[in-house]
Amino acid sequence: MSRFPCVIAVCGLLALPVFGTAAATPADEAVAEAQGAAAQLRAAMGKLDEAVTADDQVVALTEVIRGYEQGLGALRAGLRQASAREAELRSQFEAQRSRLARVLGAMTSLQQSPETALLLHPGGALASAQSGMILSDVTPGLRAEAERLQADLDEIATVRDLQANAADMLGSGLASVQEARRLLASAVTDRSTMPARFGEAPEELQQLEEAAQSLDEFAVGIDALETDIGAPMEDFEGAQGSLKLPVVGSIRRSYNEADAAGVSRPGWIIAAPPAALVTTPWPATIRYRGPLLDYGNVMIVEPAEDYLLIFAGMSQVFGEVGDVLGAGDPVGLMGGSEAPEQEFGAQFVADAARGGDAGQTETLYLELRKGTETLDPADWFVLNPVVDPGQD
Repeated sequence: MSRFPCVIAVCGLLALPVFGTAAATPADEAVAEAQGAAAQLRAAMGKLDEAVTADDQVVALTEVIRGYEQGLGALRAGLRQASAREAELRSQFEAQRSRLARVLGAMTSLQQSPETALLLHPGGALASAQSGMILSDVTPGLRAEAERLQADLDEIATVRDLQANAADMLGSGLASVQEARRLLASAVTDRSTMPARFGEAPEELQQLEEAAQSLDEFAVGIDALETDIGAPMEDFEGAQGSLKLPVVGSIRRSYNEADAAGVSRPGWIIAAPPAALVTTPWPATIRYRGPLLDYGNVMIVEPAEDYLLIFAGMSQVFGEVGDVLGAGDPVGLMGGSEAPEQEFGAQFVADAARGGDAGQTETLYLELRKGTETLDPADWFVLNPVVDPGQD
């Protein structure tokens, strides 16, 4: 009699949820997305040799680095989705652990029991025949459920293979993008054809820098400096709502949002990876570049008369006061350092699985001003297509 409850337990397996499907699985879709991002990364790194010999190395190297960073963002999203799918499957397995254990116990008992013993039933021949029919009905369902379980295990294996391959590829590619950053800093310095719209006015800038007690006070002073602003620039006001983020990252704190200490700033705090490239979203003239107060390196550019864009917190800044930049031109690099080459890939995969802004250890401060007033960047910028606020 003790064997027949095992038959009932096996029947209970038919009520388990279906984890796998015959169509493309969520893990497969995430893997496909990540593989596309990996191809984008390899293509960006493959352009490094061409960039070195390009007539305009600054433009070419900027495209290599930005392509690499956008590929990283897309790969991060694919890895996060794949890891989420693995966590979902494991959670489902854990929730069904006790039932699966009973089923496995029943299967073991059935396999170890002689067929003649299984046909015996205290209720007589009819009951024995009914028990045999139950076993016959259970077998196909048991097989189907075993196949679904195997499909889920295959999904997990697929995710694991993706993570391992991504880590290997990223580790080998890190040196290429680091070399591209080094070459970019040198190329910007060497570029001698950059147009200038006005003189540096170093004495005025130095006096203003020494007297300023805050970034707001300094920006107001910059706006008031008497300079030759040159010919009218492109329609900056018409670009409202279409500007690209200056760095690949995620919005950590929005306009006038208070931090943990209750301090609010009239701009965005953008979380970004170490050594991320910062570019200007619109043609602009450099009005100031250099260290300021406790903001680290600050870059102030003028996209149109009476408008200023401020970037603060970079480790390196490019260009000189008076340089006229095109949209997408580099203005600097964030600080921090990536993990060593042999560890970078594994660390990136782990950070992607954690989600949020894990691995985005640097912060860029972005402020937009018109005259003496600050503007909410949310009205001007579209979010990076790779990452959204609160996501990656």
